[in-house]
Amino acid sequence: MKPKTKFQKQIVAASKKLPKITDAQIKWAYKNCIEHIGQKTAKGVITCLECNHSWTDKENKAEHCNCPNCKTKLKIEETRKRSFLDYEYLCIITTCEGFQVLRFVYVECKMKKGEEPRYFNMEVVQRWIAPNGKYATMAKLRPMGFFRQDWLWWSDLEIRPERSLYNITPTEIYPRQKLIPEVKRSGYNKQFYDLTPFDVFSFLLGNNKAETLLKTGQAELFRYFAYNTRKDISDYWASIRICMRNGYKIQNISEWCDYIDLLRFFGKDLHNAKYVCPKNLKKEHDRYVKKKREHSEQQRREEKRKKALESENLFHEMKSKFFGIEFTDGFIHIRVLESVDEIVQEGDFMKHCLFTNDYHLKPDSLILSAYTDDKKLETIELSLSKLKVLQCQGVCNQNTEYHNQILKLVNKNMPLIQKRLAA
Repeated sequence: MKPKTKFQKQIVAASKKLPKITDAQIKWAYKNCIEHIGQKTAKGVITCLECNHSWTDKENKAEHCNCPNCKTKLKIEETRKRSFLDYEYLCIITTCEGFQVLRFVYVECKMKKGEEPRYFNMEVVQRWIAPNGKYATMAKLRPMGFFRQDWLWWSDLEIRPERSLYNITPTEIYPRQKLIPEVKRSGYNKQFYDLTPFDVFSFLLGNNKAETLLKTGQAELFRYFAYNTRKDISDYWASIRICMRNGYKIQNISEWCDYIDLLRFFGKDLHNAKYVCPKNLKKEHDRYVKKKREHSEQQRREEKRKKALESENLFHEMKSKFFGIEFTDGFIHIRVLESVDEIVQEGDFMKHCLFTNDYHLKPDSLILSAYTDDKKLETIELSLSKLKVLQCQGVCNQNTEYHNQILKLVNKNMPLIQKRLAA
């Protein structure tokens, strides 16, 4: 696509000044990126697919060996297969016009027994990173629904929208690297900590705290925040400095960040080693998770009660004529629930959706509660139009051993409800 911003136009202009990939770099890529195959037959005959030299070695069971003819390191494949394909990426780290540039070269080798290997290479992606961490990508087009190595080879290297497929993990990085001054003084030591080159350089140049992490040997923290870009290291920096000052090693960074988030939620002092350097991180983390869960549950209950108060007048208007109805067989007591607060308590205790689904505000429903002197038994929903029980359930919508007895008692006293209904 055409460059739209001043920054993109600057990069397009600078890209024209990049030198071509050298023959020496491509030769190094073919040697070090491609996995060269030694095809081995069942009889122990090994053929180097680089030079097609063959020899017999029945005893050697190693996965790799060196070809005695061309000295190429080979991966031994014991197979009847005669054709092989390998494709990899080389990353060349260089500079141009004050930018740190990452050039990615696609290299491919088609190998067939009895034929010379066919090599192919093409530069497919460039990542341009400014000293302040701002970046843009130039790349060839990738077809829709791409598989494996597919690129549109005929397309030009142009400014492309940022997509994860351009964040390539190369097979090898060319050993001779050119660095801008900002990277040279940052503590970068050619280590990548299981990150892509782009992750390392964009984090290093885009956040001055990354430099501190590298220079103080906090490689795991560097790796975590470079990879988890949704986490802003500034949110944890004060606590990280406390940890470094106290020699505290964070064993599980993800869990520790969650723990710091919990401390912040509860207004704890994130500059206090007592909190940010726990002796038992998992125990403290789990304690605050439980505490937040209880806090959320309390908020949910408060919101429920607030909603209950808002519907109290409507509930009273619809159901007040039935208030006071209560009957018993001497053991089981059944009564009409007379307030929204009672409805809320009933739903919470019975762990069902009585209040949540607004059963108490349905014009045709009347809610009753069955209980004994020492415990609640079941909640009853009665149809006023049909004068029959719609639901009668205990905790978690399960029937109790008194279920049939409760139904019998309700049906026996149905005239009490019918009388109020007619009033």
